[in-house]
Amino acid sequence: MTSHVLVFAPAPQLTVTIEQPADTVEIHVHPGGQGIWQARMISELGPAVVMCAALGGEIGHVLRALIAAEGIELRAVTREATSGGYVHDRRGGTRSEIAEVAGEPLNRHELDDLYSLTLAAALEANVAVLSGPADPSVLPADTYRRLATDIGGNGVKVVADLSGDHLEAVLKGQPYLVKVSHEELIADGRAKDDSEPELLSALRGLHADGAGAVLVSRADKGALALLDGEAYEVDSLRLEVADARGAGDSMTAGVAAVLAQGGDTATAVRTGAAAGALNVTRHGLGSGQASAVRSLVDRVSLRRLER
Repeated sequence: MTSHVLVFAPAPQLTVTIEQPADTVEIHVHPGGQGIWQARMISELGPAVVMCAALGGEIGHVLRALIAAEGIELRAVTREATSGGYVHDRRGGTRSEIAEVAGEPLNRHELDDLYSLTLAAALEANVAVLSGPADPSVLPADTYRRLATDIGGNGVKVVADLSGDHLEAVLKGQPYLVKVSHEELIADGRAKDDSEPELLSALRGLHADGAGAVLVSRADKGALALLDGEAYEVDSLRLEVADARGAGDSMTAGVAAVLAQGGDTATAVRTGAAAGALNVTRHGLGSGQASAVRSLVDRVSLRRLER
C-alpha cells in the first residue's frame, strides 16, 4: 500500500458558475460534486489522490480534462449515458440555479466495472473515501455496503460521507469513520432535532450500527465527535461565511488526509474541522491552502463531554 487516498466519486458533475465581482461578468467551469471537492482538498493537504468514477457523453469528455488539470489521478469507466452538471448564477451574492442535469443510473455492466476498478485502486491505498452522487438513484445503496466490507476487510481505513439509504448501507460494512451533517441526521430520522442530547444519541446509534468513529458537522456550531466510545465537541474557529457549501466535504478531506499520513484520529478530526472552517471563507468549494489549514489546527480542540 502507498500513502495515497482513494476517492470513490461515482458521478462527478460539470459545474458552470456565472459571477460578477465587479463590472465584468465571469464564467467559471470546474469539475464538481462531493467526491471532487473532497479530492481537491485531500490533494492540497499532501497525499496523492486516485479517483474512481463513471463518466459519459460530452460532459464526461470535458470532466476528464478538468480533473486531470487538478492533478488528480482519474480511473474512469466510460458509461453510455451522459454525466451530470449544472449552471448556477451567483451574481448579486446569491446562488440561483439556471439548469441542471442529474445523470441517469448506472447500468449493470457499468456498475460492475466501476466496482472492480474501485476495489483494485482502494487496495493499493491505506485510506478510501466513499462519497455519494448528487442524485442517490445513480447507483444502488448496497454498493456502499459491499465496498466498505471488501475494502475495510483488507486493512484499508474506510471514511464514509453519506446520508439516507447509502449511509444505512455503508454502516453494515463497518467503516472506520462516518461523517454526516446534523441536517442529514434529522432528515434520516436518527435525530428529532438539533439539540445536543438528540445528536449525541444519534452518534451513539451510528456507532452501534457499525461506524468505528463518528463525526457530525453542525453548520455554525462546533462539530460533535465520537472517538473510542467517548463523545467530544470540536471547538473550532468561528469565521465569517462567504459560501458555506463544501465545508463538510473539506472536513471529510482533512480527516482522510491525516489518516493517510499516519496521523491519529483525534488529530484527523481537528484538521478536518480546520479545513472546513477555512472553506467557508472562500467561494471555491473544497479549496484552501494547506499552510492556512495547518496554521488553524492548533486553534481547534476537542472538549470531552460528560457521559
